[in-house]
Amino acid sequence: MRIIAILFSFFIYQHVVAKIRLPALISDRMVLQRDVDLKLGGRADSGEKVTIRFHGKIYHTQPDAAGKWSVSLPPQQAGGPFLMEINEFVIRDILIGDVWLASGQSNMETPILRLVERYPEINVSNNHMIRYYKVPTQEAVDEKDEIASGAQWYSATATDVINWTALAYFYAQEAYHHTGVPVGMLVVSKGGSTIQSWINQAHLKEFPALTVNKDALAVLENAAVDQGANKWYHADWDDRDWKIATVPSRWNETGLDVKGTVWYRKDFNLPPDMKGKHAKLYLGTMVDRDSVFVNGIFVGTTSYFYPPRKYDIPAGILKSGKNNITIRLTAHANDGGFIPDKTYRMSSDEIEVDLRGEWKYKVGQDLNVLEQAKKQLPNLETMGSMLYNGMLYPLRDYEVKGVIWYQGESNAGDPNYGKYLKALIANWRTTFQKVELPFLLVQLPNYAPKSVKPPVESGWARVREAQLQTALEVSKTALTVTYDLGEWNDIHPLNKKDLAYRLFLQARRLVYGEQVVSEGPLYKNMKIDGNKIVLFFHQSAGGLKSREHRLKHFAIAGEDKAYVWADAVIQGNTVIVSSNEVPNPVAVRYAWSDNPEEANLQNKEGLLASPFRTDNW
Repeated sequence: MRIIAILFSFFIYQHVVAKIRLPALISDRMVLQRDVDLKLGGRADSGEKVTIRFHGKIYHTQPDAAGKWSVSLPPQQAGGPFLMEINEFVIRDILIGDVWLASGQSNMETPILRLVERYPEINVSNNHMIRYYKVPTQEAVDEKDEIASGAQWYSATATDVINWTALAYFYAQEAYHHTGVPVGMLVVSKGGSTIQSWINQAHLKEFPALTVNKDALAVLENAAVDQGANKWYHADWDDRDWKIATVPSRWNETGLDVKGTVWYRKDFNLPPDMKGKHAKLYLGTMVDRDSVFVNGIFVGTTSYFYPPRKYDIPAGILKSGKNNITIRLTAHANDGGFIPDKTYRMSSDEIEVDLRGEWKYKVGQDLNVLEQAKKQLPNLETMGSMLYNGMLYPLRDYEVKGVIWYQGESNAGDPNYGKYLKALIANWRTTFQKVELPFLLVQLPNYAPKSVKPPVESGWARVREAQLQTALEVSKTALTVTYDLGEWNDIHPLNKKDLAYRLFLQARRLVYGEQVVSEGPLYKNMKIDGNKIVLFFHQSAGGLKSREHRLKHFAIAGEDKAYVWADAVIQGNTVIVSSNEVPNPVAVRYAWSDNPEEANLQNKEGLLASPFRTDNW
């Protein structure tokens, strides 16, 4: 009962007192990006003034006609923790540092709990200067203004660190220990997601199967929303145009052909001596799910058909004169309603009010209309953009240092992956209004049993190639090679620590401008020299080297396009490839398989060459 009372008090407080609303990200332990203009915003009631106090300065604003407000803060230096006040809200333990947006599919989501045996230092982590926020999954057919609620910022102390995902933790540790600057990891990912789900509709125009008709979509969106949500429970809501129904009764008995949500309202009068007193509601049994409000205040809910509805009306809600009860009733068939021969009344020690008889009602959502709208959008299940709309777009005003993208398993073999990846980068740079927002790309690791046969077509190799070409062709991007960090029998390899080291090595060069070797040998071109092929590489620090005595995983083919394993040797800054089985070679492939873990061409810094091919077959 104490817990229920606390929940009721909190709900009442929110409805009566809180006049501004903050996005979920603006909360305790958040990290804000250093050295850039910062935009903070939220919502507020009409006419409400918003005051922000931060770092010794005061900022004022007020909402626009749509109820939105925003404030620009000047660039802040790294440091903290700090405190921020926004009207009645106090946000504590804020850090200023570098915020990294980490996105992709399940390998970006691998929970750190899976790694504690491999890395026992996780259990005694004690770093309060790195923070983590996992955006809750939210798919949407159109762009959402806010992320879903239910998450929070965590630090990396021993009590919090188990809430992290693995790569985010190790990357944050690398970044903090190198720069000494607080780090925030904003993880926006979903296991099994395809890349096209993270790209908005405008950037998918050349792929008709992934786009939808906007007019039909608008109809669908309207049908998908309960029109009464957050509105019709208010005590003074104008219900003069609502229809009349008798309670108790069932929808299908009264000609109401609806499956979905119907709102009911009833006014009743109380004498002055009932003002502010406690009372009980007896609302029989309803089909299926109900939420009940008295004078605009939530008093109870039941999620399914059978239980009798008995709700307390806490002291302080009832008033003398006119009072209102509103019920939101949802059923997934057209048999919703109120069960006859049950008790429907409000009772207290002093008075009893019979709630049977006439109620006003209005349909909030009809799932029949929703189903018809879906039929007008046959590609709704295959359309892209759903995760972009629900999870990425709402972050558009949150300043970030750069993006880490680890995805591709769900698109293995997709011939359009390179186009998608370029579209995603262009799309997100537009969304965050940063023409050269840095992107650190994770190349797919090795996976599946090793093949003893010469190279055949590989979906994973095709994605790796698309990732490499994107890094070569799109400015301010870098690729981290990982084909030695996977596990043949686990699509979620555990070695996220070495991966984080390599990723941050790329960040040091690309983002922080350090003169550091961050990638392995990069194939440039080739020439045929009799029965051999000579491979040339872009200048690589320290030259070429084999991780072992003999180069492995090179294959060579003639005009018949039949590849065989080849001998390969390093000569200066070239690799000479040949095979007695191919007297007239025309093409070479390196590390071209799902699992090329034995491929071992690297530079003297120990960084592996990316897989490549010289053919275009």
